[in-house]
Amino acid sequence: MNPISGLLVALGVLTAGYIGGWGRAIMQVRRERTSPPTPATDARMPNGTELGVGFLTDFLDTLGIGSFAVTTAIFRALKMVPDRVIPGTLNAGHTLPTIAEAFAYMAFIPVDVLTLFSMIAAAVLGAWLGAGIVAHWPKRKVQIGMGIALLVAAALFFMTQLNLFPGGGADIGVRGVKLVAAVGGNFLLGALMSLGIGLYAPCMILVSLLGMNPTAAFPIMMGSCAFLMPIGSLRFIRERAYDLKAALGLAIGGIPGVLIAAYVVKSLPLYAVRWLVIVVVVYTAITMLYSAFTERGAGSASSV
Repeated sequence: MNPISGLLVALGVLTAGYIGGWGRAIMQVRRERTSPPTPATDARMPNGTELGVGFLTDFLDTLGIGSFAVTTAIFRALKMVPDRVIPGTLNAGHTLPTIAEAFAYMAFIPVDVLTLFSMIAAAVLGAWLGAGIVAHWPKRKVQIGMGIALLVAAALFFMTQLNLFPGGGADIGVRGVKLVAAVGGNFLLGALMSLGIGLYAPCMILVSLLGMNPTAAFPIMMGSCAFLMPIGSLRFIRERAYDLKAALGLAIGGIPGVLIAAYVVKSLPLYAVRWLVIVVVVYTAITMLYSAFTERGAGSASSV
């Protein structure tokens, strides 16, 4: 068995563990029958809107738009998910569609095995630590963190539109100091996934800055997300720091979105869509930060 095949087998085992862990958590909250249910204990099946959000965002993610920022914007615009649990909902809900993307693409792009495995392991560790921290954050801190994360995402979208990413080189792997930088960088990106900063664009920049072929970023970023998201998501699920019903909508609706984008549509002219996404994401970031600071001010005033 070659290393990439072994990695995909390991991903299959991890996926089964994630589905089992999430399934047990759902059965647990159903046995409890909390009344009224909290976001994390509302085990009803998702409605059409929640399924549609999953389909749309993961369809766009597979074609290169990204899912976290767009999903956050929709959640806030439609008031679907409380701000405090948006990070956990994004991670839990988009895990299975992201794994489907990894299986669709990872086996076909050459990349150095040591570089790939090292960066994936670093991202997983970063996500595990980051999720444990963010799951306990109060609402205001989540709003500030996600507001900043969305502004970063908008900046990366803007760089993509203007072709400002570094060109990269021809290498499919790195060694020595560059490998250390790659591992450290992906550890940080894995941790930031817990706040809703998608890993794709930052990973592309990291790989290019290290002189690697930008195409090598695809198995690295897809493998990193596919392995880190189950680990980080289970922490959010265990802490009940997510919206169960909305996350199920992302997962159930997202998988067919990935498959249709990967195997039927394959590519679309997305230039105009990216500009729209930039505007929506910036607006969402501003409203998130505005809520964080105005609600604090209102709370301070009421306590006087």
